[in-house]
Amino acid sequence: MSLSWIPSEAIGGAMRMPFDAGFTHYDEPPPDHIEDIEKLRDADRFRFANVLRAWIEVDADGRIEKLGYDGGGLMGSTTVRVPGLSHTFEAVALPDIQREPELVAGGTAVRFVQTCGGRTGLPAPRRVRRKPFLQWSAPLVWSTLALTIRNDGTSSLEVLGASRFPRHWVYDETGNLAAKSGLTDFKDWYRKSFGKHTPWGDEESPALVTAVETALERALSTRIMRGGAKPKVKKVKAGKLLAEQGAEATELYLVLDGVVRIEHDGERLAEFGPGALLGERAALEGGRRTSTMVAVTNCRVAVAAFDDIDRSALEELSTGHRREDGSRS
Repeated sequence: MSLSWIPSEAIGGAMRMPFDAGFTHYDEPPPDHIEDIEKLRDADRFRFANVLRAWIEVDADGRIEKLGYDGGGLMGSTTVRVPGLSHTFEAVALPDIQREPELVAGGTAVRFVQTCGGRTGLPAPRRVRRKPFLQWSAPLVWSTLALTIRNDGTSSLEVLGASRFPRHWVYDETGNLAAKSGLTDFKDWYRKSFGKHTPWGDEESPALVTAVETALERALSTRIMRGGAKPKVKKVKAGKLLAEQGAEATELYLVLDGVVRIEHDGERLAEFGPGALLGERAALEGGRRTSTMVAVTNCRVAVAAFDDIDRSALEELSTGHRREDGSRS
């Protein structure tokens, strides 16, 4: 399934005002494991979810005899509060799009593709870039997932597309967090996502998906963002350097939005998305960057001083998962 929510760093400029004033709200990060999606919806923990379930029946020779979809979309709500008044606007679901199941891998597997989403019930009057140049209803949100089930009982998932806003987290068949959308673009979504420029109008928006950060990174991220003074947030344009190998360094970077690539001696090592904490090796190896960081997309990163994090935590972080080799900036 995919679950979509609004983090505090995803909205900028004047559009932050109703959120910051408490008229409406950002969302707390969803859990790493989901037991009951309906319980999360009742608690107003997400904006919408795409729950893709499917099944196949296989005979004794491994031939697929029957198959079908299960599951579908779940829309959340938006609560607006003003002095003396609180009102919840129920979101409006659009029809789920379930493509005809496709036999793949020589007939030994079936691929199911499902798009779910809709719009919030809260009106959003705004100028847009295409006719009719003025929209009253909120932009559309969606995600498009693919599930491949093989005749040996194994399966795999893909994220084929998603709206550029809000943040989309993807969970596997056990309910564990498996992937994240790497980029949110509120401005692009707010101006473009309506009518034919959505899957219901035959236009998809490809999703940029990144791996999930470690539990330690999540804990350190919370400390950086909520542990004391508000951290400095830095914007880096696509293609620009966030840090260069060999340069002196005193800071760690927490990726809030976008994708950052790590390079060492000109070799591309890995790419990291929201939630990743980068730069710890410089703190452990003499205060110089051991790798170069390049913004693959437009990025926002929170900046933390080395001294803000315990050395033992930095040492654990440096030996954690997703290390291509010993080099990490």
